[in-house]
Formats: sequence, C-alpha cells, structure tokens
Amino acid sequence: MTDSTNDSLSVALFSEMFMADQLARTALSKALPKGMELNHFSVLNHLARAGEPRSPAQLAKNFHVTRGAMTNTLNKLEWAGHIHVHPDWDDARRKQVTISPAGRKARDAALAAITPIIADVVSQIGPDKVREVLPVLRKVRARFDQQD
Repeated sequence: MTDSTNDSLSVALFSEMFMADQLARTALSKALPKGMELNHFSVLNHLARAGEPRSPAQLAKNFHVTRGAMTNTLNKLEWAGHIHVHPDWDDARRKQVTISPAGRKARDAALAAITPIIADVVSQIGPDKVREVLPVLRKVRARFDQQD
C-alpha cells in the first residue's frame, strides 16, 4: 500500500474509534444511576475487581489521568460514601483507597444499568465479530500504552 492509502486507513480507523467512544460514553452515561459519572463507575469497578486497596497515585496511573484529576474523582466518591480513604498502614505519608459497601451497591446498580446496552451492541454485531476485533483493539491500546 502507498503512504497515502495507509494515511487514509489510519484516519478512517481512528475516526471510527473516536466516534464509537463518544457515542458509547454518551449512551452509558445516560444509563448510569443519577449522580454517577462514567469515571466514578470506572473507579468503583476497578476497586471492586481489584479486591485490595489502591493508592490514589496507582489509580491515577491505571486510568492515565493526573493525580489532581484522580483526587477530584476520589473526593466526590468519598463524599457520596462510595469509598474509604485511609492512611497506608505501612507508610503513614501515603493514602489507600477501598470501596465501601455503599460503593459496591452503587457499582452493582450501575453495572445492571449498562450491561443490557453493552450486551445489545455485542448481540447486534455478533459475538464472533467482536472476538475477531478484540485482538486488534488490544494491540492499538498496547501500542499507545508503550508511549507513556
């Protein structure tokens, strides 16, 4: 392929990815329980799946956001009673974040609200086609992850 063809393919790929991302975020945000934002759900889901405390710095790194942005998200989640922020018992200068029982309930409610939307998309596209595209999307993500 020529450079021009590769450039057009690259632009088409990323245009579709960006538009799909925007549309998915909009649809999922509308479905989330009142007051919950997509980044709140993402942090709660991460903490629920991790099963162990995380530091704010670890969370910021995992989500590729600044520490300030993560602090803002954590403050909102703590105010809502969805997380506990406490000293790291090994190093009192650091903090640890854990999901609270109320946070688990909020995460479960959010998951119940968005799962039908996601499942419908996979159903409409077809599970086999989704399985085919996943390795490509993972390679794209890994390529950008290497640039950090």
